[in-house]
Amino acid sequence: MPPFTNDPALSRRSLFRGGAFMAVGAAMTSAPMAAPFGRGLMAHNVDEAWPNVAALARRYVTEGKLANLFLTFGNGQEDHAHTVGGGTLGVGSAVEVDENSLYRIYSMSKPITGMAIMMLIEDGVLEMDMPLHDVLPAFRDMQVIVDPEGPISDTVPAATPITIRQLLTHTAGLGYSITSKGELLDAYVENGIVGGRVSRFPIPGVPNPTPAPGLEVWADRLATIPLEYQPATKWSYSASIDLLGRVVEVASGMEFEAFLKARMFDPLGMTSTWMTVPESEKTRLTDNYGILGGNLLPLDPASNSIYLDAPKVPSGGGGLVSSPKDYDRFLRMLLGYGKLGNERVMSEEAVRTGISDLIPETVDLTGSWMEGQGHGAGGRSINGTFGWGGAAGTLAAVDYNAGLRAALWTQYMPSDTYPIRDEYLAALQADMGSQYDAIDSRANGI
Repeated sequence: MPPFTNDPALSRRSLFRGGAFMAVGAAMTSAPMAAPFGRGLMAHNVDEAWPNVAALARRYVTEGKLANLFLTFGNGQEDHAHTVGGGTLGVGSAVEVDENSLYRIYSMSKPITGMAIMMLIEDGVLEMDMPLHDVLPAFRDMQVIVDPEGPISDTVPAATPITIRQLLTHTAGLGYSITSKGELLDAYVENGIVGGRVSRFPIPGVPNPTPAPGLEVWADRLATIPLEYQPATKWSYSASIDLLGRVVEVASGMEFEAFLKARMFDPLGMTSTWMTVPESEKTRLTDNYGILGGNLLPLDPASNSIYLDAPKVPSGGGGLVSSPKDYDRFLRMLLGYGKLGNERVMSEEAVRTGISDLIPETVDLTGSWMEGQGHGAGGRSINGTFGWGGAAGTLAAVDYNAGLRAALWTQYMPSDTYPIRDEYLAALQADMGSQYDAIDSRANGI
């Protein structure tokens, strides 16, 4: 039984509408998904099944706007996702992208970290509404800045403690180096409170702080900076999922990435997901580009990528590199309520809870990305969908109503430079409409 009740008022062509796809810095209109897989509509040539999506990918690549645009669609527990689109690892490369190519997934790391926390709640070593200071004592007596853009010295005590639930849902009151302003932002930069990495080279106009020397120091320094809002009052995109990486370490007694590998990546067969790309695998890594005046400028070429270096601070909020094949296995596990095929990786209850709306009732969502929507363990939760996106254009979600998992793969920043999300939505609507027309025609004997 799905975790959400199917609403008969929902159009069969809008199962993902209002839903899970979202990238850093901008809310997006979500993509609709239906269930053509398993209904006899998959063509031998997948491009024929999704002609408008394929045309969209082809246009962006052939016009030189992107080096690649690659999409995956999977139904239920089918072993391999279907792929649409393509391109090459970088401009001028002769190597075509495929399901084993490596992409910087940035904030698509968040649902992975969120589910790691759900595992520890399942283990009984964490509780959803326990105070954070029970795990990290430095967060016991937090201060809150009176004006988020005002003096950092003007503070009041936090009215309530930060909880694990609040960290999972960006409602703990923490700031973020990509959203905070004024002296609060200065404090984040000065203390090396950084998330995902971009390049080995300085980028004009972008802060390039020296990261804190390790996740433990990073967390301790974060505890000295005032909160942006009182806990459980506002939804504000934040460093909270990165902080949960440190919570994983303390609660499990394992280094963060070691926990992910032992409890999630190895059991799921995710052999191409890391914080650091091994030297032997860099020939699979895509280039990441900045878009300036319609031109692709290398931000992080694979041959000299910052992801070939071990991070000083392992980022649970934006630090992973993965492949379409690997991430599809994570999505498949979510769609299987903790099972990948016959292999159980998480309990059904842990997944059902993690994909549900966990935002505290006291939170005011007015004007936020989440207004009228929900947020689970590191991802958006609405109308039977769960997922999130990344700063370099990647997107991924599962739709429980349709039994589908889907992801979009490319590498460019900022992710709102092109209207790909709106165009993707329109292309999916058109393709899905054609496929449902085919169903209707067959049902009516036409």
